[in-house]
Amino acid sequence: MSELRTRQRAGTYQRGEDTRRRILDAALSAFARDGYEGVSTRALAEQAGVNLPAIQYYFGSKEGLYRAVIESIALGIEDCMAPIAGRVREALARPDVTHKQLLALLHEVLDAFVSMVNCGENLESRRMLFARAEIERTEALDLLHQTGRRQVFEPCAALVSRLIGQPIGSEEVLLRTLMIVGEVVIFCNKGARRELGTASLSEDRILAIQALVREHTAAIFRATKGMSR
Repeated sequence: MSELRTRQRAGTYQRGEDTRRRILDAALSAFARDGYEGVSTRALAEQAGVNLPAIQYYFGSKEGLYRAVIESIALGIEDCMAPIAGRVREALARPDVTHKQLLALLHEVLDAFVSMVNCGENLESRRMLFARAEIERTEALDLLHQTGRRQVFEPCAALVSRLIGQPIGSEEVLLRTLMIVGEVVIFCNKGARRELGTASLSEDRILAIQALVREHTAAIFRATKGMSR
């Protein structure tokens, strides 16, 4: 009897998780397309195929659902970028880390960043929500900026700082980091994908982009290394 109850509880939990995920996916699409103010919970419930009280049960309110959507994207960034960001911190703490090792780590960060902005579920909706984060300065959307900065920009800036021998807060480090990260960010832009003739990038094209970003980045630091001599 206890085994049956355990199976029943597991089934109930799984159904609850599936319902919660359906609501989150529907909300991501709706908030990305119409913004927070343009979305009603009734329409969300219909899109997710659930009754209206389900949103309140799982998220408390529209605001709670909106925050949950943002948090789920932030967790995705953490899952993708945190491992390499951790390796960057460990390497920078070592006094014997070499220029070659630092550059290899920067390549790893950028490779992971290319994959993150071009792969995964609900990719276009995530891109649209990031675009809204640039213009809708709401507290919930600030979490996306904070997570992206901590997991992408700050590790890159720390590596650039060591690679060119300049303080991390200097103008040169800031500008070089923005230029390097910007090479990846451009592929979030609809205009760039339109020029490539596709709404999504194939695995081969993503590998090609990673290779080119590596090539450009290596060239930048070959030049700066020569200038410092």
